Amino acid sequence: MLADAFPPDNGLETGYRTAVIQIFALCGGYIELDRASMLDDLPVGQPWTVPVMTFLVAHPRGRLLFDTGIHAQARVDPIGRMGAERAKRLSVKSQAGEDVVPQLALLGLGPDDVRYVANSHLHFDHCGGNEFFPRATFLVQKAEMDAARRPGFAPGYNPSPIDFDHPLDYRLIDGEHDVFGDGSVILFPTFGHTPGHQSLRVRLGKGADMVCAADACYTRENMDRDVLPRILWNGPIMRESLATLRRLRDQAGATVFFGHDPAQWQATPRAPAAIA
Repeated sequence: MLADAFPPDNGLETGYRTAVIQIFALCGGYIELDRASMLDDLPVGQPWTVPVMTFLVAHPRGRLLFDTGIHAQARVDPIGRMGAERAKRLSVKSQAGEDVVPQLALLGLGPDDVRYVANSHLHFDHCGGNEFFPRATFLVQKAEMDAARRPGFAPGYNPSPIDFDHPLDYRLIDGEHDVFGDGSVILFPTFGHTPGHQSLRVRLGKGADMVCAADACYTRENMDRDVLPRILWNGPIMRESLATLRRLRDQAGATVFFGHDPAQWQATPRAPAAIA
């Protein structure tokens, strides 16, 4: 089991070129929504079910969970959990077990085995499971939290306090952040979808970098056709972030995991198997 292979925070000082790092894709749920909300140049009226992806990075100095997915209660009580307005725009299509805590259990882990949680942003499908990690340190961009805690401050951005506003150890970061201090696991700003969106880059050595884009790029089609979604805070800033991700893929050779791409999800090894 992963719990045996990676004991919590053993204090290794090794660099990423020699550290053993594994990445696991976890199911954070499924949602059905209009495809045009993700690709702005498409006509409305095309229902589409997409995955919610979360990722566990197992590093010798601890474990990082990137996003916590949809809260399990949204599956059985969508209006109570998400509110009537959001429930009109989308449907939760998750099955039992398709949320973060049982997904971690596939690896023999529980919430207390996670040292860090990084939220890409604070929309309900990326931080719904935050409350289950009271012992973790949460890494969130300061700009994101500032906007989330001031309803109406950022036009079009009103995350639900029920998802993120818990007595958790939020450590607000400003810009790029080296999680373990060895250059292997980097959070970096990809603003635009929200005021403080961030993505994750994991450097596995020998040029084998992996980037978890989250909602800075919903699907491969957004990147390949340079099309933005309709759900965003600032279009020009988001386009710059999309260009940064494209350079990482096309020029730096990184493997990019898009935020909600059904085809990529079908082809991705999932826990308990490792991606890398």
